[in-house]
Amino acid sequence: HPTLSVQRAALLPTEPGHGDPAGQELPLQSRPFSSYGSALHINLPQAPRAGQMLTLLIDYEAGEGPGVCWLAPEQTAGKQKPYMYTQGQAVLNRSFFPCFDTPSMKFTYSATVKVPEGFTAVMSATSWEKQKDNTFVFKMSQPIPSYLVALVVGDIVSADVGPRSRVWAEPCLIEAAKKEYDGVIEEFLVVGEKLFGPYVWGRYDILFMPPSFPFGGMENPCLTFVTPCLLAGDRSLVDVIIHEISHSWFGNLVTNATWGEFWLNEGFTMYAQRRITTEVYGLPYTCLEAATGRALLRQHMDATGEDHPLNKLRVVIEPGVNPDDTYNETPYEKGYCFVSYLAHLVGDQSKFDAFLQAYVNRFKFQSITANDTLAFFLEYFPELKEKGVDSIPGFEFDRWLNTPGWPPFLPDLSPGQQLMKPADELAELWAADGLNMEAIEAVDITGWRTYQLVYFLDQVLQKSPLPEGNVERLSKMYPKISKAQNAELRLRWCQIILKNNLEAEYSKVKDFLHSQGKQKYTLPLYRAMWGGSETARALAMETFSATAPQLHVNVQNYVKKILGLQ
Repeated sequence: HPTLSVQRAALLPTEPGHGDPAGQELPLQSRPFSSYGSALHINLPQAPRAGQMLTLLIDYEAGEGPGVCWLAPEQTAGKQKPYMYTQGQAVLNRSFFPCFDTPSMKFTYSATVKVPEGFTAVMSATSWEKQKDNTFVFKMSQPIPSYLVALVVGDIVSADVGPRSRVWAEPCLIEAAKKEYDGVIEEFLVVGEKLFGPYVWGRYDILFMPPSFPFGGMENPCLTFVTPCLLAGDRSLVDVIIHEISHSWFGNLVTNATWGEFWLNEGFTMYAQRRITTEVYGLPYTCLEAATGRALLRQHMDATGEDHPLNKLRVVIEPGVNPDDTYNETPYEKGYCFVSYLAHLVGDQSKFDAFLQAYVNRFKFQSITANDTLAFFLEYFPELKEKGVDSIPGFEFDRWLNTPGWPPFLPDLSPGQQLMKPADELAELWAADGLNMEAIEAVDITGWRTYQLVYFLDQVLQKSPLPEGNVERLSKMYPKISKAQNAELRLRWCQIILKNNLEAEYSKVKDFLHSQGKQKYTLPLYRAMWGGSETARALAMETFSATAPQLHVNVQNYVKKILGLQ
């Protein structure tokens, strides 16, 4: 039960290298993974007995490592006050506090955090209390792995959006956050509980991070961190929250024991997310969203080559390799396909739902391996074990885990056809040499939801570059797309601009990259610019030099790699 005492009141990063000999030779950005922390060896005066409780008091100072992010006022939404947050996944919390920094260990924690006047502290904890002198006291009463301990200090306020949920944000965003999420979180939690069993974490709050936050969401228990990109104004991106809510069972409650089996967190969470969206929005919508996920997996595997070792569900992470550098679509979407394959073997949705509840109940608060998961599956369905479903030629469990490449089984997404077919047909029309404007104008896209538009744009991107002049006309015809504020639409539109070398709209790419720093939006656009014309490359360099200070250090490094600056 580590007690975390964060005494540091100044909200300013000290100079890199302060009090750290390693830091003097290397600037912070280029530190190797090994310098995220060093092992702390403690010699005990006498050998302890098995099961004996020990209390260790470790006096330490932290703040320069990559797990602690210090933002200058200009990197926040309000631009008035500094902000700090921690990001533990995968192995960054070792630079925040001394811990067993592996997902195989779980512990409860408490923390006392004193911050300057005008700032508020929040943590991923089951209880928090404000005391005098702007001191906050937190307790996490459920055991969690180190990567889920998170702290934020900033000029933040909250608003209730449900019986066990509130939104936290900078004052300038709180109204938008409340409007977008009022009432919806409870709906998703109730469906999740119906499917997967009790929600054990008490509260489910959401914290809207500054625009430089590199992820869509981070499932810190009781307090999910999300990108402000989710404030689309029309609730069109709330399914990201469904993904993070699903982690309350898969990832946070039942956890991968090693980062090499990250699919146990993410593949199950994708499956759970899509079970919830099926209940809430219906099967066609879920199949359409899953089709966009499959397209991302296809893009990833085309880019790396199918037989790349990262395209396995069980990845071998060599000592000294940063697990973050193995991050890609495979554990999410190929993992989803494997869980879907298990459901397909069962052949009855309600039976498989019951299995998922039993699985969560069996392994809650534990960290497990894929072998544990699959052994439990076969034990739960003895008739499948008897049939030898783990070794059906071409679909062997071992092949799923250890052979790179495209998933051997793909769930049937045909119910999404009613939404995909019109989008496919419209994309075809726009890719034609002579535009058939009459046919194009006959298609009314005003009622299309975000994922139908995203799917349409993915098809247009695949068919790009389009014949001369087509993209300009498409841009004029659909201001709902070309002038969208929705980040998912903006990403695709920027990719289409670059693939078609539409220099007249390059400013949109620049504006989008200036407005946020999410890794999933930032890296594909830099790759597209770097793979494009001279002008596109110049745009990449110019945009990066202007926005680098507002990006997370990991994202800065990935962009530098793309631009050949490392």
